[in-house]
Amino acid sequence: MTYVITETCIGLKDRSCVDVCPVDCIHDDGDVDPILYIDPDECIDCGACEPACPVTAIFAEDDVPDNMKPYTEINALWFKDKDTARAKLAEIAPK
Repeated sequence: MTYVITETCIGLKDRSCVDVCPVDCIHDDGDVDPILYIDPDECIDCGACEPACPVTAIFAEDDVPDNMKPYTEINALWFKDKDTARAKLAEIAPK
């Protein structure tokens, strides 16, 4: 299991989660991405990021709300194919 960053991070990218992550598994490409991503292969499931998020955007994979389940796929996909992940995010992100 890993943690997933969801919709409420879009446009905010507070980075408090990055500061507390002991393995530096939270990434983005600067101004290119409107949201942060957690690398599922690097995440050690410590949970430090979840309470650090000021907008409750981070959930354990099994606890992602149903209406935000697409973010689980997008999050993992970003580490394999950033362009496709960005396209999928654009399809579901609030306008």
